[in-house]
Amino acid sequence: MTEQLDFENTTDFDDATRGYLGALDPAVITTADGRPVWDGTAYDFLTGACPETAHPSLWRQGQLCNLQGLFEVCAGIYQVRNLDLSNMTLVEGERGVIVIDPLISAETAAAALALYRRHRGDRPVTGLIYTHSHVDHFGGARGVLPGDDAQVPVLAPAGFLEHAVSENVYAGNAMTRRAVFMYGTGLERGPAGQLGCGLGMTTSTGTVTLIPPTVDITATGQTETVDGVEIVFQLTPGTEAPAEMNFLFPQHRALCMAENATHNMHNVLTLRGALVRDSRIWARYLDDAVALFGERADVAFASHHWPAWGAENWTGWLTGQRDMYAYLHDQTLRLLNRGLTGPEIAEELRLPPALDRLWANRGYYGSLSHNVKAVYQRYMGWFDGNPAHLWEHPPVETARRYAADYGGVDALVAKGREYAERGDLRFAATLLNHAVFAEPGHDGARSALAAVYDRLGHGAENGTWRNFFLVGAGELRHGETEVDIDTADPQMMLALPIDMIIDALAVRIDGMRAADTDFTMDWHLTDLGGTVRLTLSRGALTRRTGTSEAPLRGKADVTLTLTKPALLAALGGGGLDGVEVDGDPRLLATLAGLLDTPDPRFPIVTP
Repeated sequence: MTEQLDFENTTDFDDATRGYLGALDPAVITTADGRPVWDGTAYDFLTGACPETAHPSLWRQGQLCNLQGLFEVCAGIYQVRNLDLSNMTLVEGERGVIVIDPLISAETAAAALALYRRHRGDRPVTGLIYTHSHVDHFGGARGVLPGDDAQVPVLAPAGFLEHAVSENVYAGNAMTRRAVFMYGTGLERGPAGQLGCGLGMTTSTGTVTLIPPTVDITATGQTETVDGVEIVFQLTPGTEAPAEMNFLFPQHRALCMAENATHNMHNVLTLRGALVRDSRIWARYLDDAVALFGERADVAFASHHWPAWGAENWTGWLTGQRDMYAYLHDQTLRLLNRGLTGPEIAEELRLPPALDRLWANRGYYGSLSHNVKAVYQRYMGWFDGNPAHLWEHPPVETARRYAADYGGVDALVAKGREYAERGDLRFAATLLNHAVFAEPGHDGARSALAAVYDRLGHGAENGTWRNFFLVGAGELRHGETEVDIDTADPQMMLALPIDMIIDALAVRIDGMRAADTDFTMDWHLTDLGGTVRLTLSRGALTRRTGTSEAPLRGKADVTLTLTKPALLAALGGGGLDGVEVDGDPRLLATLAGLLDTPDPRFPIVTP
C-alpha cells in the first residue's frame, strides 16, 4: 500500500542531485576487448511515468538510483554514483586522492576515477579504504591501483579478508548463481523487466580484483592519517557485513556510514545467501554513530545512494533506521516467544506508521517479510519445532505426491490457474511449482507458473523480489540464464593467504571419491617463507603449518618447493615446470582430480 507515502515530497531528489559536477556520457563501460560491463543507457526509460508493470514506490526509487555522475559531498570529498551497484567516494589529500570502495569491477572503478580526474585534476591515488567485505566495495581495486602499490596504504576492518573470501570463494558458485535472480542479470531492462534492485541499478560484469589490506582497523576510536587526512573509525562487526566500519573525517566534518545506513530497508539475510546479520547490534551501532559523531559532522554519506546534509537531517535518517532494525528484531523475538514461526511472524508483523512512511525505511532491497524470517533463523535455525517438518520429503518427491493427490499434473495445473484467476497468486505459485517439480517438461505447468511470477514481480515494491520473480519466469520459458560467472578469479586467488587457498580447495573435495585416497603433501613456499602440510584422509582435506612449538614431523609423501604464483599455476593445470619435487609428483594431479567443479548454471526454478 502506498497511500501513506508522500510522493509530493522531493527532498530525496534534491539531495540526490545536489553537488552535481558532470556525468559519463554515454554511460557505457567496456573491457579492453570491447565487451560491455556496464550500460547505464539501458535505464533511460525511467524518465517516464510509472507503468502498470511496476510498483510506483519502486519506480521512484529506480529514478533516484539512476542519477549518474560525479557529485561534491563537501569541499574535498566527492562521489561517483551509478557506474556500478555501489558508490566510489574520493577524498582529496595533500598529495593525491584517497579512494573509498572501488566498486565491483576494475573497469568501472577505472572509469569512475577517470570521471573524477576529468573534473578535479589528475591526482594520484594515495590511499584505499574498504568499508566492508562485500565484493561491490573492493572488486575494482586494480582499476584504481593497477601497478606497483606497495607504498599505498590499504585500510579495512579487522576480519575483512576472511569474510571477503568466505562469501566470494567458499560459497561463491551458489551465491553467484542466486545473485543472477537477485539482481535480474539477463533480464531485459525496461518497464516490464529489470528496473534496478533498490540498492542501485545492477551489478557490473567486469574483472573482479582484490588488493589485500595493509592496515587493519581493530577498535572504535582508532585514528589513522592517510595523505595528511585524519580519519576516526567506528568498528561495526556483525551489521550489514561481518566486517564493516564507519568513519569520520574531522577536518571535513563528514561521516562515512559504509553500508550501515542506506535509503532503503536493508537485508538481515540477503536473498543470494550470506551469514545472517544481527539487527540488534546493527541498531546499536547506528545509535553509537549518532552519539559519537552527532556534534562532529555536518554531512553523512554512504556506499550506496545519496548523502544527508545537516546534523538534524542525517541523525534523523540514522535514528529512523535504528528504530526500524530494533523494532523488527525485538518484535520478532516477542512473537517468537509466543510460539509463532518465521512465516507466521512475517504475516503478522508490520512497522508502525511513523517508521513505515519514512522513504529510507521502505523495503526496496530488504523486506520486512524476509527480514523477520532471518531474525527467526538467527535464533531458532531452520526447524520450527513441528515434528511434521523434521523429515519432510525433498521438493521433487513432495511435488509428485501433490500431483497424484490432485489427480495428476494436468489437474494440478488447472487448480493452480484457478487460484491465479481468483487473485491468490501466492497459492497459485505453490501449486504450479509442485506441478513443475513433478513433471518438469510439462509446458502448461511452466507457462502457467511463469505467468504467475510475472504478476508477482510487476506488483512487488521490493526490487530483489521483482527480479527473483521475473528471472524465474524467464528461466521457466527459456532455460537457465547465460551469464559469465567466475567465483575464483586468478586476481582474487592471488590475493588470498595460503591457508584460505587450501580451505577453498577443501570445500571442493568430492568426499566419497576421495574416501580411500590418503596422502600428505608439503608446500614449501620460497617467496613467503615457511611450509604448510596438506593431509587428505578419509575424504577430508586438512592443513597444518609448522611452528617452533609444533614442528611438522616426518616426511610428506611429496614436497613441492615453489612460489605462490607457481602453485596457483600448477593447481590450474599448468604443470610443474620450475617446481622442485621431492616424492611422488603424481599426487598434485591426484588432488586436482578429486576436486568437484560446480555447475555455474544449476537449476533453481526446476528440479
